[in-house]
Amino acid sequence: MILRMLVHAMRALGCLFSGLLPTAIRTGIFGLALVGWFVSGENPIIIPEPCGPTPSKLQLRWQEMEYYAFIHFSLNTYTDQSWGFGDEDVELFDPKDLDCREWARICKEAGMKGIILTAKHHCGFCLWPSAHTEYSVKNAPWKGGKGDVVRELAEACREYGLKFGVYLSPWDRNHLEFGRPEYITFFRKQLTELLSNYGPVFEVWFDGAHGGDGYYGGAYETRNIDRTTYYDWKNTYKLVRELQPDIVIWNDGGDRADLRWVGTEEGYVGDPNWSLLNAVGEVEWRMLHYGLESGDAWVPAEVNTSIRPEWFYHPIEDTKVKTVPQLLDTYYHSIGRNATLLLNLPIMPDGRIHSKDESVLLAFGRAVHEAFAENLVLRVGSDASNVRGGLEIYGSANAVDGDKETYWATDDGVKTASLVLKFDKPTRINRFLAQEYIRLGQRVRSFTLEAFVDGAWVSVAKGTTIGYKRILRFSSIEATKIRFSITDAKACPLISEVGVFNAPLILDVPSIFRSQQGEVAISTTDIGPILFYTTDGSEPTTDSFRYDGPFVLDGRVTIRAIAHDPDSGKSSAVGQERFDGSKRLWKLVGIDDTSASAVLDGNPLTAWHQGGVDGQNPNLTIDLGQTLNLSGFRYLPDQNKWSRGIITKYRVHVSEDAENWKMVNEGEFSNIRNNPVWQINRFCPVLARFIRLSMLGNTAGDEEAGYAEIEVITDQPQ
Repeated sequence: MILRMLVHAMRALGCLFSGLLPTAIRTGIFGLALVGWFVSGENPIIIPEPCGPTPSKLQLRWQEMEYYAFIHFSLNTYTDQSWGFGDEDVELFDPKDLDCREWARICKEAGMKGIILTAKHHCGFCLWPSAHTEYSVKNAPWKGGKGDVVRELAEACREYGLKFGVYLSPWDRNHLEFGRPEYITFFRKQLTELLSNYGPVFEVWFDGAHGGDGYYGGAYETRNIDRTTYYDWKNTYKLVRELQPDIVIWNDGGDRADLRWVGTEEGYVGDPNWSLLNAVGEVEWRMLHYGLESGDAWVPAEVNTSIRPEWFYHPIEDTKVKTVPQLLDTYYHSIGRNATLLLNLPIMPDGRIHSKDESVLLAFGRAVHEAFAENLVLRVGSDASNVRGGLEIYGSANAVDGDKETYWATDDGVKTASLVLKFDKPTRINRFLAQEYIRLGQRVRSFTLEAFVDGAWVSVAKGTTIGYKRILRFSSIEATKIRFSITDAKACPLISEVGVFNAPLILDVPSIFRSQQGEVAISTTDIGPILFYTTDGSEPTTDSFRYDGPFVLDGRVTIRAIAHDPDSGKSSAVGQERFDGSKRLWKLVGIDDTSASAVLDGNPLTAWHQGGVDGQNPNLTIDLGQTLNLSGFRYLPDQNKWSRGIITKYRVHVSEDAENWKMVNEGEFSNIRNNPVWQINRFCPVLARFIRLSMLGNTAGDEEAGYAEIEVITDQPQ
């Protein structure tokens, strides 16, 4: 125990002075801590040298938070906009039921460690009574102009033991001076208010949007700035650190901040993911997404995404709240890939979190807790292929002792090594976790995982970088031993923790797709469930066909499927898709755009957009390749985040020869804006080879039509 305490102290000293002093001075003045301690023999305990850049104590503290909330709330909430223009009426802001304690309670119960509030978005409206603008809550009807959302949330966070952060948009579409030098003074005054009056702030978030059209104090013009120089980030960062010494800074542009964007808001970071960038110079998207292995600065990744498609609350998205399986997938692609997860919750106009968002968020928190409740290799027997100096203080047991401050290490120059962990009995597993001792840098480039099953080693999974935390999912397997092998590293690996888990499977309803070529694919969001299906419309059971990969099935058919967990014996609800005749012969008529094939490819996640010609609304003509007895059609609008061209009114014509056309239907898709799912329309059966769908109107009132998929409904020939 005394030895371990001394080693902890030595490591702490090594981390404290690593990077601050030249190697010769470190090993001289602090020689006792770094190279001069001997144990029961002549083998010295040599602390590994740092490998490249290392995190600051503030970056370490932030990384260990792992999961925290974004809150988006502003005048946009009342105008149903994504970005306010800057001239929205302050009188709109009146959240009569606003309760920041509710926000904090929900986040705490969901397992989050903090909340970042959008104190000012691009429209310029301030959620605190700023002394430097009239465009704030002090002139809103809410609480008679005496309210302060920032203060209420900061106090609620302290009450619930959450860290508090602020988002301040550098772009201000309301302010008269934006784009001019005077605005920077104003911007820093607002920043000073936020970082001086509300207690400790763990993170400040500067959005990357940086100019365009706006109100600008009544000018109504377009203003563009050079984002790399206009904000003078060097001095702005200096101000931030003077006001809040314990803060970390997020910024995706300008001078390098403490944290980086990952190049997407869809909820995932790249694989591999290095926590490194260069301190200066241009940053390409690939660097943001994957980091830079050779980077000279520690700039870890934060994955920001929303529980709904957009950031602010929109009623249309009440049916688009992400499911628990979707959020778990985000978890494994963010926290499970050496990043943190910043998950947004949009606030409704009444000031509350929607009940659907709350329900899903709490269920997600429970699912994460259940998945990692028991580390099955905590303090089990272990063997390593190499141990630094042959010393117990660097032994394999450090990787399974539950202490992130100890680590298994290899000798210098040894960049490939393996760790074998032994179970007392055959044990079922489906998750693997590894953590590096990142205080001394990020090292591992790749690794593999094997399991000992029925007397032989079998490959289970493989990964690239590890960093602070890496989690792999795989189908359940029963093993007596596992072997974690580092296959490439920048320097001797330092592994602080290894975890193996048997997570409950998430039994989401299976999705069923069929391509234009008739290939059927069935999938679910989790890894591990077994899929069973039927092709005759009957109820699927574990005695039905087992899905082992795509298969070809043409013609009229109804496919139903379930996801099954063999451990619990539970199955999901039934997923079902009814497919009409084959689309192999289908062709789009008069369209040369190759991307238009998305209309027929059977994948609802792809889409194609068609504009009108010569002032005429667009129409889509399909050659079915043969005469069919048509009795209707199905239309799926663009399913993407910012879908466009959603058809509301339509007209349908059919023809046998593409020359003589007959109108068979005209109508509208009711409530398609709020419910953009498959739309089904039927008409009297008619023989036809060609069908034409003409758009008469869409949700945006323009001349664009968007299609994810088109299907026809056929009756058997009479």
